[in-house]
Amino acid sequence: MTKDARGADLVAQGLNKSFGGLQAATDLSVSARRGEIHAVIGPNGAGKTTFVHMLSGFLRPDSGKIVFQGHDVTDLSPAARVQRGLARSFQITSVFREFTVLENVILPVQSRLGHSFRFWRPVLSDPTVLEPARALLEEVGLGDRAGVVAGHLAHGEQRQLEIAIALATKPSFLLLDEPMAGMGPDENRALIDFLGALKTDHGMLLVEHDLDAVFALADRITVLVYGRVMASGRPAEIRKDAQVRDAYLGETQV
Repeated sequence: MTKDARGADLVAQGLNKSFGGLQAATDLSVSARRGEIHAVIGPNGAGKTTFVHMLSGFLRPDSGKIVFQGHDVTDLSPAARVQRGLARSFQITSVFREFTVLENVILPVQSRLGHSFRFWRPVLSDPTVLEPARALLEEVGLGDRAGVVAGHLAHGEQRQLEIAIALATKPSFLLLDEPMAGMGPDENRALIDFLGALKTDHGMLLVEHDLDAVFALADRITVLVYGRVMASGRPAEIRKDAQVRDAYLGETQV
């Protein structure tokens, strides 16, 4: 275990993954801890989403291991990882579009509390489920949208709802796969402020193309290129890294 990995909540050690002849991840080792945002950036095809899929259990690495809060979770299902406190959002919005905003959040709250899904109607008037669901919507800025059908939300609002759904499982660590995707400038700023406040109580691994958001939020940054770690360090170190600039940042001022 590397020096950076000691005391980390989430540790990926030597992950490898291939799809036929394509090597999507090669010896990936990244660690992140509670109270910080660790951003993973890189050009298209760098292996970022494959990496998040492995961390969350949707893909199993060919080799290497994933340790979460001291426990090897490499072979655990996504649901089992959620139960341990590791939740994620997706690159493509994955809300129940035909349900209301409130119902979308009630479902994971109900699951966390161990309520039966056979009794849906009584749950809709159960304060032990309703109150935490409404509180989460207020937290993410959707308190006044509770009764709206999720499919009618603006794209940015759907991203906010997806984060509320993840938070409803009471995670200690969040995997966020491009939460800014499709958002306008005002929505971006609001989400940046929200995530910055959220890291007080959570660890976060953030995959994001929006470099302004990355450098506004991240405590540490790892750069992936062709499934490998090119560089990892504090934002100021990544800004100055000539190899990273040549391969990815180019002349962009970030």
